[in-house]
Amino acid sequence: MTDTVVARRYASAIFALGKKAGGKTLEQHGLFLHALNRLVGFSPELALALKSPVVTPEEKKAVVEKLLKLIKADAQISNFCFLLADKDRLGILQDIASCYYKLLLEEKGIIRGKLVTAIPLDAAKQKEFKTMLEKKASRQIELAFDVDKSILGGVLLQVGDQVLDASLRAQLAILRDTIKRGE
Repeated sequence: MTDTVVARRYASAIFALGKKAGGKTLEQHGLFLHALNRLVGFSPELALALKSPVVTPEEKKAVVEKLLKLIKADAQISNFCFLLADKDRLGILQDIASCYYKLLLEEKGIIRGKLVTAIPLDAAKQKEFKTMLEKKASRQIELAFDVDKSILGGVLLQVGDQVLDASLRAQLAILRDTIKRGE
């Protein structure tokens, strides 16, 4: 089983527990997972140690316990992390946090998107694009912006699992294929 599938299962499990608890628990769990993920991300050595089969689950638990105290995690997240240590799954903590975040956005009705342009957009243009897309989708969108000079011009938009390639690079590729076919 791939790590992503396993991470999705663990994220779904802790998400279901948070949902059952109600209130702001879902968001708190997300914040704890994000904080823990960031702490691990700051130290590549720590990330390697959590993935290492040489380091015992007890040693991993001791390290994670200190991190959990640092972020003041609740008992449910602490127990969840200790379970991950017992099952030797702390190495996929980053994937679990990412999957949890996606579930949280889905629960709130927010869709994620990414807009790629050939040149950087100023804040006003970014806001304009975001507002226009939210109107079209009739939902709130969390939109990330990126620059890729290789698209030459236009935009490449990914919202959810849909991709709209209105880049000059794509238009030229279509034109090239049309010329090759002799149409």
